[in-house]
Amino acid sequence: MAFNFIRTAVALAGLGLAATPALAESHGGFMPQNPECIAPANPGGGWDFTCRQVGKSLQDQGLIDSTMQVVNLAGGGGGVAFAEVVNKRGDENDLIVAASSATATRLAQGAFPGNSMDQVRWLASIGADYGVIAVAADSEVQTLPELLDQIKADPTSVSVAGGSAVGGWDHLKVLIAADAYGIDDVRSVKYIAFDGGGEAVTQLLAGSVQAFTGDISEAKGFVDSGDIRVIAVLAPERLPGDFADLPTAREQGVDAVGANWRGFYGPAGMSDEAYNGWVEKIATLYASDEWKEIMANNGLAPLDLQGAEFEAFVANSVKQIQDISREIGIIK
Repeated sequence: MAFNFIRTAVALAGLGLAATPALAESHGGFMPQNPECIAPANPGGGWDFTCRQVGKSLQDQGLIDSTMQVVNLAGGGGGVAFAEVVNKRGDENDLIVAASSATATRLAQGAFPGNSMDQVRWLASIGADYGVIAVAADSEVQTLPELLDQIKADPTSVSVAGGSAVGGWDHLKVLIAADAYGIDDVRSVKYIAFDGGGEAVTQLLAGSVQAFTGDISEAKGFVDSGDIRVIAVLAPERLPGDFADLPTAREQGVDAVGANWRGFYGPAGMSDEAYNGWVEKIATLYASDEWKEIMANNGLAPLDLQGAEFEAFVANSVKQIQDISREIGIIK
């Protein structure tokens, strides 16, 4: 069946890859003067969450001594931010950028300027975020099979909104589910792209689209407020805690698993001292009890990778997504 290798790749996140940062010496002496995190989407989505939550937590734990400035730079599924860093800010030591499986997807599909992951330096992961498919709270659709049956019967009757570009990670998650359900031509699924998950949910609530695809962390606030209802979590089994009531796709007979890794990259010209400093700060944060609690509260699964190991993981993600993108005709 198509998409099996994506399932294998994202299962890594569910298994909680553990890695120890291989740092030869402590770079605790590096302290950014004006720490800045670019979120490559509008407020309210997963990249925005990544920047704001990590920035606050780094400061709370004294790993940075001034407030992290978060800059929302939407466009091109992360391409606008990537180009900004590569072309204009290539040697800044205080700058980090939120990245995820969506970033790897756009790199895999040749959608970024230069299209090479080697144009930036990959820092570390902070966890993996399982995908969700959701509807508005007042929707008549109660289950994932109901939604997929509607798509099967009349693909034009259902629009699914997501915060990544067409062919991006949010789009691929719906295709994984459609493929697993036996929809012959997954390209018939009607997907509409917005600049971030927050904007996609806004369109769902306005009635412009019938369903939303995103990640558990960006959906949580809208679930808590009663605005949306998650009809499927793309996890191997039910998540713990606040998420235990949310059904998986698997338990509804749809063998679809999709986890979105979350982490950071920095400019290619960042000094080694700054690079090692950021890697160590993020690793220290990840290992803390406070971060474990934040992960649990936001439905993040373990994914503990730093430095060279994280870079190798991203490279593998890019290769696998290239394979699936060729298979569905997004790239040749």
